[in-house]
Parts: sequence; structure tokens; C-alpha cells
Amino acid sequence: MSTKNKKINVMSLFDGISCGHLACDRAGLEVGSYYSSEIDKYAIQITQKNFPDTIQLGDVRNIDFKKYAGNIDLLIGGSPCQDLSKAKTNRQGLNGSRSGLFWNFAEALKTLKPKYFLLENNHGMPKEAKETITNVLGVEPVLINSALFSAQSRKRLYWTNIPFNKDIQDKNVDLQSILEFGNTERKKSKTVRVGGGV
Repeated sequence: MSTKNKKINVMSLFDGISCGHLACDRAGLEVGSYYSSEIDKYAIQITQKNFPDTIQLGDVRNIDFKKYAGNIDLLIGGSPCQDLSKAKTNRQGLNGSRSGLFWNFAEALKTLKPKYFLLENNHGMPKEAKETITNVLGVEPVLINSALFSAQSRKRLYWTNIPFNKDIQDKNVDLQSILEFGNTERKKSKTVRVGGGV
């Protein structure tokens, strides 16, 4: 991502504990303004402790994106996957109350017109939902398993216009290497996520 040595303004929807800010820092990107949309009070507390200059925008459903049009360089988000996940019976896809929040990301992208964007979601979603997201965002998703660079096996889809080398080399990080105490014979962690905020 070329930023010509300038600070970038970031809007992160479904921000959680602002791992997006941490990713920017580790990528050597200098963040100017970081706008966060999150409703979980504990996640917000962690964000404000680690990144006190974060501008909290609240619920994604209540943001007037027109106020920030032309001022955002990077839009990121991992919209809720509960209605798309195979783990949920009778999943409602992009019509569900949680996964339907993807449409707020789509609205933000259309209104903000950022130079770069990235959306992450569950690789096991229905084919129809994957095709809809691809058509709306205008880019094909890239499947990446976090097992390549972490101690967790977690396949995710990434829709982005950020150019990057898709030939990701396995860093051979195993679960034992990150444990602070104890032993395990498992090579990777497999986590099932329960719950989730907006």
C-alpha cells in the first residue's frame, strides 16, 4: 500500500479492540485519524487504553458516512458472520440481523470512496452470499488460512483492492511455541467463535 509517507485516515467498522490499528502500525503505516465503529463496551475500553486518540463513532447503523466522505484513505472491517456461518442452523445469510450489517460496509465504501478497502468474513458462507459480496465490492475474494502465520487454523475470505503478494509462506508457528505455560500435542488451535458485537 503506497501512502507517499503521509499519515493515513482509517475507518474501521466492527472494530473490536482495534486490531486494525495494530496491523497498520506493524505494517509501518502512520495513522492520522482512526475512526472506530464498535458497540461492545469492553472492546472500546481496550481500544481507548491502547489507542487513546481513537475516535469512537458507535453503532454502524447510526453513522452518517457523508460527514467523512473524502477524508478516509482506508476502510476496513470484518462484518458479523453469525448468519453466514455453517455453525448456525437456519442461517439467514445477508438478510440476517447480524450478517446483514455487511450492507453498512457497502454503504460506507460507496459514500466514502476511500483509496483502499478490506473486508474479511467466514469462508464457509453460502455461495450466493459470497457472490453477492463479490459483485457489490467489485473484487474477487482471497482465501487465506491464518495457520500460515499464527498458531490458529482459521480460513477466512478477504475482499480488498490493496495489492499484496498472495504467495504467503508458512511461518511454521505452532501452538506450543506461544503457550506461556503447559504443554500440548496439538499443532494448531481451532476456535469456534460464539456471540459477537455489531
